[in-house]
Amino acid sequence: MLTRHKERGIWILSTGIGCAGIVAVLGFAFVTFLAPTHALASSTASGNFCTQTANLVFRACGHSVQDDYLIASAVCVNTSESAERTQCFSDASASRSEGNQLCQQQLAGRLDACKLLGEGRYDPEFDAKNFDTDFTNLPNPNRYFPLRIGNLWEFRSANEVDTVEILNATKLIDGVRCVVARDLVVRTGFLAEATDDWYAQAKDGNTWYCGEEVKDFETFKGDKPKQPELVSIDGSFKAGRDGAKPGIIFLASPKLGDVYVEESSLNNAEDVTEILSTNYAFGKNAELDSFVPPKLAKLLCSGDCVVTKNYSLLEPGIFARKYYAAGIGVFLEVEPEGPNVIQLVKCNFDSRCALLPAR
Repeated sequence: MLTRHKERGIWILSTGIGCAGIVAVLGFAFVTFLAPTHALASSTASGNFCTQTANLVFRACGHSVQDDYLIASAVCVNTSESAERTQCFSDASASRSEGNQLCQQQLAGRLDACKLLGEGRYDPEFDAKNFDTDFTNLPNPNRYFPLRIGNLWEFRSANEVDTVEILNATKLIDGVRCVVARDLVVRTGFLAEATDDWYAQAKDGNTWYCGEEVKDFETFKGDKPKQPELVSIDGSFKAGRDGAKPGIIFLASPKLGDVYVEESSLNNAEDVTEILSTNYAFGKNAELDSFVPPKLAKLLCSGDCVVTKNYSLLEPGIFARKYYAAGIGVFLEVEPEGPNVIQLVKCNFDSRCALLPAR
């Protein structure tokens, strides 16, 4: 569900520029956009690695927005009807402006995140010797993120059903054995999302996020029979591939104010988590109680629930609060901007599962 965006619009196509002229313009653009290699190498010695990363991704964002604009303009050139062609160019310019603005917002958000995460390089130690491999009998499982094979959760919101199951399947990712969690989202009776998440259980109790294979589907009016069509795999990543690195999905001992990287695939999947509470119980914090079903919270929380703020560096200003109960895991996700509330209605591995209220 993460989107890729880009920036910087300088060159404007016109019918007066021939192919040679366009090549010359583009060649100059790349010369002016890219810093010399030695300049980048010397800058990394200064130490502000998080800020440097933010600035470099911002520049990449700009290149990408410009690429999209040029392709859109090329499509417009091949639109025969005059009014439609004019609108096409107008839409391309508007999209470029929106892309430029988003790049700026992403940069601001990244710099804010650097203040919380620190300026160090993001290069976590990820060594097989530190991880368990038998997901049928984990010696030190994370109480708030149980990964036992066969565990199943069903969540419901106003318009979707989301089922998550820990499969009897693993993947070897960057040398570490990760279990597969299958996440299926159904909207209006049709499959909308199918994701395999890959998690690793560290011996110290931390649970790591090693990547995900994302498939987004849509159905289209007029299709007979109407069947979900694969439309995107954006957001997919795998630690150790294309520079992606693992993150923490849940800490063994979270503390109020902890901030950590959950997903690290630059310009593709970049999520950050902040711990808002480690002793949540309904009725003690009006902000955290917002949109929370009281019956659900009172069933699962006795002053020991954990609440997190989760947000993507690619989607500035958008965040979700997630609520975790010991022995159950996540039982509620609240997106205040919607508002959208996704709550647990069924599970199969705890006595409290039979007592969950219906949505």
